[in-house]
Amino acid sequence: MENFLKDLKIYHIVHIDRLESILRAKNLYCDKKITTNSSIFSGSNIGFDNIKQRRMFENKLNTHPNLFVGDCVPFYYCPRSVMLYVIHQNLNRISDLSYQGGQDNIIHLESSLHRAIAFANGNNLRWVFTDSNAGSYYYQDSNDLNLLTHFLDLKAISASQWKECKEKKQAEFLIENLFPFELVERIGVKSIKVQQSVADLLEDTDFSPSIEVKTDWYYY
Repeated sequence: MENFLKDLKIYHIVHIDRLESILRAKNLYCDKKITTNSSIFSGSNIGFDNIKQRRMFENKLNTHPNLFVGDCVPFYYCPRSVMLYVIHQNLNRISDLSYQGGQDNIIHLESSLHRAIAFANGNNLRWVFTDSNAGSYYYQDSNDLNLLTHFLDLKAISASQWKECKEKKQAEFLIENLFPFELVERIGVKSIKVQQSVADLLEDTDFSPSIEVKTDWYYY
């Protein structure tokens, strides 16, 4: 379990136009904090507004009954997520997603589950992992690491064809309130152009994650 935990990566996707405010704050923040401080946390909202509302005000965690999903910063366990596919397809306006910009300027922030949990425990922040999409009505959550391999369907998470395992692919790691940018180990982007833009934003900061063009993290 220890080696499995250390090797497991987590991914948060964000539009590049939000990166400047993240760097200024030195943290990723939960949707509830971003929503109530929209003048501070500028940039594109790439999620479904109705689902974000549900996560902030309806969906509570069984493990921590007074904590809403939207009080947490969310991560997937894979790049090239189902949500990224929706963003990619929405260039053709196939859904009620308000963001219409496609995936080209979406970046992946990669960290490790091991470091994330260590940070949370060291700062008295609550955390859970879920077995599926925490924006739905049917998910389970836990913070018992002995159950991690039971909760996570690694075959579904790594699947490139996920129609039959869509919910399991969307399993999440949730950490209360914030996640420090210094724990981001790598940034995956779709193009050299975006890679350079990210590098320019990082140039005068103390952060030095690798920035890599990862075309296999995107849809075509």
